[in-house]
Amino acid sequence: MTSDAAPLTTELVLKTIAPRAPLNLLARRRLSADAAPYRDRQITLVQAPAGYGKTSLLAQWRREFLARGSAVAWLLADERDDAGRLLRALVQAVKTGCARSGFGALLLDGALASEGTLDGATAWLAEIAVLSMDVVLIIDEAERLPPAGAELLTYLLHNAPQNLRVVVAGRSGLEAPMADLLLYGEATLVGPDALRFRLDETIALIGNRFGAQMDADACARLYEATDGWPLGLQLAVAAMTRATDARQAVETIASGPGGLGEHLVGALIADLSPQDEAFLTRISVVDMLHPDLCEALTECTETPARLARLVRETPVFITVEDSAWCRLHTLVRDALRTRFAQMPASERQALHARAMRWFVGRGMIEEAARHAHAAGEHETAYELAERSLDEAVRQGHLSLVLDWLELIPKPELERRPRLRLAAAWALALGQRHDEAQRQVEQILTGPAVDVKLRYECALILSAAAYFADEPDRFLALFEPWAESPPEGGGWLAQGHANRLAARAMMLGEPAQARRAQQRPRSADDGEGVEFLMRWGGYITGSSYLWEGQMALAEDVLRPALASVEARHGRRHPMTCIFAAACADIAYEDDRLDEAAALLSNRMDVLERAGTPDAVILAYHTAARLAVVRGGEHRALDMLEAMHALGVSRRQPRLCIASLAEQVRMHAGRYRIETCQALVRRIDDIVAHEGGRGPVWRTSVALLQRLAHADAALAARNWQQAREALEAAAQQAGEMKMGRCRIEILALRAFALHEEGADGAALLREAMNLAQTFRLRRTLVDAHPSLADWARRMDDASSPDDIGRTPAAYPNTRPPPRETNGPRAVPSVVLTPKEREILELLARNLTNKEIARAGMIGEGTVKWHLKNLFGKLDASSRKHAVRRAVVLGLLEGTQ
Repeated sequence: MTSDAAPLTTELVLKTIAPRAPLNLLARRRLSADAAPYRDRQITLVQAPAGYGKTSLLAQWRREFLARGSAVAWLLADERDDAGRLLRALVQAVKTGCARSGFGALLLDGALASEGTLDGATAWLAEIAVLSMDVVLIIDEAERLPPAGAELLTYLLHNAPQNLRVVVAGRSGLEAPMADLLLYGEATLVGPDALRFRLDETIALIGNRFGAQMDADACARLYEATDGWPLGLQLAVAAMTRATDARQAVETIASGPGGLGEHLVGALIADLSPQDEAFLTRISVVDMLHPDLCEALTECTETPARLARLVRETPVFITVEDSAWCRLHTLVRDALRTRFAQMPASERQALHARAMRWFVGRGMIEEAARHAHAAGEHETAYELAERSLDEAVRQGHLSLVLDWLELIPKPELERRPRLRLAAAWALALGQRHDEAQRQVEQILTGPAVDVKLRYECALILSAAAYFADEPDRFLALFEPWAESPPEGGGWLAQGHANRLAARAMMLGEPAQARRAQQRPRSADDGEGVEFLMRWGGYITGSSYLWEGQMALAEDVLRPALASVEARHGRRHPMTCIFAAACADIAYEDDRLDEAAALLSNRMDVLERAGTPDAVILAYHTAARLAVVRGGEHRALDMLEAMHALGVSRRQPRLCIASLAEQVRMHAGRYRIETCQALVRRIDDIVAHEGGRGPVWRTSVALLQRLAHADAALAARNWQQAREALEAAAQQAGEMKMGRCRIEILALRAFALHEEGADGAALLREAMNLAQTFRLRRTLVDAHPSLADWARRMDDASSPDDIGRTPAAYPNTRPPPRETNGPRAVPSVVLTPKEREILELLARNLTNKEIARAGMIGEGTVKWHLKNLFGKLDASSRKHAVRRAVVLGLLEGTQ
């Protein structure tokens, strides 16, 4: 060995030792090595900018591969790894990870090693092929390899034997040499979008660290503030750990500029030059970044190269795959904008003006309008806004219109009718109905009001009535146009279909509502129709919910929610409305954590801009979740908040729905006086609102009857309960409300049973229907005593009985018992007996104690220890244990 060989060997040993797994590492199931996208791929490429948790994912996979029994070799690449050095590093990686000290001896001692050619790589592959084990090679930071090393790695990946699986991680440039393998499905690419945390994963991560003190709402706020960015979450968790009050820390993080954002900027760009820092501050003025846009902002031809370098070297950007566009992470952008606000006003206005001109030249009118206003060019801004906001409404960007409504002076609005029409739409689709009415009145008094414009104004006013929970007014406004809408395709035709569907739902005809959505698509259906089609999809899904068809409802609503959230964001009103319906489905199927996550940090949006039915669904689901988790007091508080919301929105049906749900909860605990007091409040509201139309009165009559029935159950007045339930059953049947009908059927059976009659047949029918429609919690939540009776009947049934519904009654399983002490990971590196002795060795047992525990002789123990020391390259018992921990062969040690 030459004098330089020892230092080289030492460096290679350090490069081939896997890093310590991060504290609180969350193993994400969808990113498991056994997940469908990665299970059968021999080559996996993990490519993302810094800060996306690539090394953490590799650590997760390493543990999973070891647990599966594979030998795992680890290598950290760097700029010095030319072909020869990389080949030596690969040999050392196998020696370390597979405990094969003789691996590659002939290769490194022969002529091939000195050349470092592809022939040497072929020899390395051949030695891998003859190993009697499955080997996983993990290479991190592969983007740092020089050209010769990258060429050698590409050769290895294209010629890997069957018993070799390779995972390569890097920041960029991995997919180009692997294009053919990716094309033919022999390799797969894990990108930034896959590595970004999802909400449920964020909840699990925060829950593992902080336990019950952090609820789903706080986790959702943190998730939205960080965009699911792994590094952002890591820094946020660190800030929460240091804080006296972790919940208050979340509020600070999520509140906007300052706080953690400033800390992020200081930590992530501390090593940048002043020029780079100033560049980032200036380009933060725009939401989305493009090399040409950044060049226009800075008026410097070197800007595209600077941007590319910063995207590559700093972890503050979110890139868009197969696109030149990117953006700054939200926290970082907000912090940079705080710095931007401190720049001289003239410089800020100049940057906005440059951005405006660039966006106008690319036809991005709405973005141009915002920058024109910020640049002080108000007249230009109003003209651009008038050109863009009509289309913004049709695409669902309502908040943009409302923001402009605050900026545009009233005289400008009066002389720009297209702006007024867009404002009326945005005001109607929320809780500002009176303002929408005033805008429509002004529009109809203007010149050139044709039939088409009057029809659009009717659509606006009917939308306002729908959101105001005034079904009779909705029908009165729409009825003149129902059978004879003006000619016009595209969005007007879809809007008309939506009104027909909503009318059918109000009249208790859910099947007709679905039929109304089956209009043929035409060539006039542009991008603006997509938003209205989503509304149509929501009504279709709601019609299945109305009937109790939970599986069919989920088939419609779940993919629609994913699509709307991807396009408009998590807190867009339409996203939240879809989420409320999906949360109801998840709760009914006993997926409680999923239901809580769907509602988290969305209730305030629903309160401001949700439909009445979505608000009722959301509050009822949240209250029932609280009860299931032992928080009845929280549930009652939520329902009182719902009542207060109904008062403030002047929507008494919300108040009645809140009180009726409270009656149901108290009736289950036989609180007679409380139930009767609540029922009196319901009766008073219904009497006070006697002037409302028949459709509204019908909608609350069922709630009123059910409340009276529940109060009678609480008083154990079974005959009165049956009479109220029979009246409610008739109405539920007429209105085709399937879930409600099944609940009433079960309660009627319960009343009969408690009265001494035979209600078993009715209950079996209700149980069977609940199973058919996947209503796992309907009977459980109807009344605790009813649920107990149903469980007893279910347990007494034979497996062949028609009424048997073992999946209908959720049971809480005890958590799996944790195993204490060191545990050897299954691996082909060690034999089963060696793993057993390693565990005993980690418990500090003597040879005699190991022999007694393993029921073998002391001589056999010594022989196994000798083999262990050799495989682990250890010189003592303690050294062997530490080496096993480093190699991932032993877990559970302190």
